[in-house]
Amino acid sequence: QSLCQFLMSEQANSQWSPESWRSFPILQQPDYPPESREKLVEVLDKIRALPPLVHGGEVDKLVEHLGRAGTGAAFVLQGGDCAERFRDCRKTSIENKIRIILQMSLTLIWITHRPVIRILRGAGQFAKPRSSPVEKIKVTEQEIQGDGTSKSVVVEKTVPSFRGDNINDFSESNRTHDPERLLQAYFHSSTTINYIRALIAGGFASLLYPHKWDLEFVKNQDQRTEYSNILDQLQNGLRFLNSVGTFGSSAELSGIELFTSHEGLVLDYETAVTDEYKDKHYNLGAHFLWIGDRTRDIKGAHIEYFRGIQNPVGLKCGPSLDPEELGRLVKILNPDNIMGKLVLITRYGCDNVDKLLPGHIDAVKASGQNVVWITDPMHGNTFVTPSKHKTRNVNSIMAEIEACFRIHGEKGTILGGIHLEMTGENVTECVGGAAELGSGELGTAYETYCDPRLNYIQSLDVAFRVAELIKKQT
Repeated sequence: QSLCQFLMSEQANSQWSPESWRSFPILQQPDYPPESREKLVEVLDKIRALPPLVHGGEVDKLVEHLGRAGTGAAFVLQGGDCAERFRDCRKTSIENKIRIILQMSLTLIWITHRPVIRILRGAGQFAKPRSSPVEKIKVTEQEIQGDGTSKSVVVEKTVPSFRGDNINDFSESNRTHDPERLLQAYFHSSTTINYIRALIAGGFASLLYPHKWDLEFVKNQDQRTEYSNILDQLQNGLRFLNSVGTFGSSAELSGIELFTSHEGLVLDYETAVTDEYKDKHYNLGAHFLWIGDRTRDIKGAHIEYFRGIQNPVGLKCGPSLDPEELGRLVKILNPDNIMGKLVLITRYGCDNVDKLLPGHIDAVKASGQNVVWITDPMHGNTFVTPSKHKTRNVNSIMAEIEACFRIHGEKGTILGGIHLEMTGENVTECVGGAAELGSGELGTAYETYCDPRLNYIQSLDVAFRVAELIKKQT
């Protein structure tokens, strides 16, 4: 009997536990020094004893919402930082992230008349998979000369890779993997979620009004006029609702839903925040988690862990994913075939969508499984400029989104959402878009510690353009 058949059998289902992944091969985990092993146990025990960050009822609600996205009755907007830093857990940063997600969602709703499911890529998105455990960096050191004087020289050193704030420090001088950082990750996630809930409950409407919608950086005058006209209509609608008392109060705004998500990478941590709710196991560290392109081995620990939790689970689908294996994975990860339980997040690169997406769609159709399709147009469209800046072009991002809409339409399937790396701040990390940012401007405000993000106006630009694509599909 194959491993896949075994995993799908009733025997395997009855044997699953939050710890059963420990008997499977695992990738992309921290490599703690031997003297830290006792500390790891202590930290994990502390996390288990702390309150959950989300409620199981919220998780169930998200599954229901995602089920509607799978049938075209709603649309998923998932976005946030590539990798959060502890230092970014501050008032302004959190407000900017929530503001751009709310504004993008309102734009999508206004133009498409379709409900939007808002999912923050954050409040726990600290760990990052890496292609190598080490990296080479250049540092300046003082070299003692023969006459006793010192001279500054640049030398190349090999250091452990930065794997995210919940694993090690960004500073090259202290890259040791430290289990105490898992506890810090919990508290930073908790603080972020708490402030998000406070913003929504306390009346975040002020951030939705005209002086908070900044189109200053839209270079093309026709495009700026078009966007301004749409925003004028949207804001007039908001003002009308506010004047008749149906929008803007704390009670009304508390109905706005925003869910949290992160890549479920460090399984020690994910297990520690897993608990029972209604006699089933939920990861209560986030509403939604996804399995990355580097950890979706069908025989691996991540698939084993995620097949047993009740949360909606995302699966990144890249060029290296064999369609036949995808057909088996969707059955393992969604054994009860619930629409909204499994989200396939495709990430190919704009030049590869036509080659790869049709085969993946055919494999899922042949499996008979219900899935929600969303596109991640970011990760396959990264390149390095002559100035050594890692970047992405908004035109390539939009080309991948457009191709996904077209192919799903041809195949009779539904593109249910987008997954973006973005920020609500005016960084200069991606080129193109309404801001017409050139590669020579990347150094102006290049702030990412990992992958490049869409800035505020580029994110709004994508929302406007995606809304028009959805409108054409209906």
